[in-house]
Amino acid sequence: MHMLTTTSLSTQHLQQIRQVRMLTHTHGLCILMLCIIRGYDHDMSSLCSGPRSSERRLHGAVVLCLGLLSVVLLVGLIILGVTYQDLAAEYSTIKANLTERLQASNDKLSFVSEERDLLKANLTSVSKELDRLQSLSKQKRTCPAEWKMFSCTCYLFSTKTDYWENGRQDCRDRGAELVTIDTVEEQEFISKTIKADNWIGLNDREEEGTWKWIDGTPLTVGYWREDQPDNGLGDPRWGEEDCVHIKSGVNAKLSWNDLRCDTSLQWICAKMPQYLHEF
Repeated sequence: MHMLTTTSLSTQHLQQIRQVRMLTHTHGLCILMLCIIRGYDHDMSSLCSGPRSSERRLHGAVVLCLGLLSVVLLVGLIILGVTYQDLAAEYSTIKANLTERLQASNDKLSFVSEERDLLKANLTSVSKELDRLQSLSKQKRTCPAEWKMFSCTCYLFSTKTDYWENGRQDCRDRGAELVTIDTVEEQEFISKTIKADNWIGLNDREEEGTWKWIDGTPLTVGYWREDQPDNGLGDPRWGEEDCVHIKSGVNAKLSWNDLRCDTSLQWICAKMPQYLHEF
């Protein structure tokens, strides 16, 4: 009888152990959490002390584990939701920054492209001008007969005398103009060449005291004689002295004088040289 009871108890105990193993296999995490919380050191014998009590405890443990698992899952979902919102906000900020930088980069790229096109156009223009200058350098510069060349300019020193305006017209008829003196070297060349007083292309006929060259540019450097220009000192005998001539046989840097435009003097014409191709 005692052996039968022992066998029966052993059978029930084995069934309970099988149930515990199945529950442990299915809800291992929950049992582990419950055992940790309640201080069970994996002592399954103390957990399963009796058939009914063990069953109730197992069911209670399962319910408690499921509840804890639900809480954990809920907390996890809340944390995930908050994290997702933070990540979404950060993503939006990063996206906005990247969009702004991309737009700035596109603007810079467009500006650089425009600058490149402008530089390319300038380079093309400079290349054409260089080709033109190289072409001119291969040509022989020459002045017409009776003209003299100095510093890439042709000069005609007239042998006739006439009024300033008539001398100007003679130069124009020859495709030239009354000389405009730009440098001290040119002034010295003319002063050494002339043998008599000559008209040059300087006057103040438009406004007294405002001296301009024949092309309309204002006078910047002059080579006047002492006390000149004086407009005839207002003496009616000399009249209005509105045209300029260069005197011969004097210091080149002190050789200009204003004079009445209807005085008869020689004149100096100037123009660019002609270019002849070398063969």
